[in-house]
Amino acid sequence: MPPAAPASRPRRWLPPLILVLGSAAFLLLWVLLALYLSRQSGWMALLGAVDVALMLRLGGMRPGMARALSAAAATLLLVMLAYWFIAASQLGFMLGLSPWVSALKLGSHHAWTLTTLANSGVDWICALVALPLAAWLAR
Repeated sequence: MPPAAPASRPRRWLPPLILVLGSAAFLLLWVLLALYLSRQSGWMALLGAVDVALMLRLGGMRPGMARALSAAAATLLLVMLAYWFIAASQLGFMLGLSPWVSALKLGSHHAWTLTTLANSGVDWICALVALPLAAWLAR
């Protein structure tokens, strides 16, 4: 009879690492899609909530309130970064700057103004619905 495998300790660094890598890939996809369509693509916030919840589950984070709150916070950050980089990229293209240089130079007030002008009501609703969706899926 083979010896029993020792119980593995949960790795606390794995869920945040998987969350950062998965969210970065999703953020890139969202920004590229928005630039291609010349729209904010606010519906991607709902898919981002699913992605965040899935990354936390796959990472092995224990279920509960901590995972639900982490998912909601990560989704909020994902939506904010996506809108920031979409606005910065569109502005940067007009000024002849690369998207990352434009993102570093873009001020918060200007980013907020551009985002409010570009988003429709559906985009805002999707962004707001994505937060409880991420918490519910991650619980």
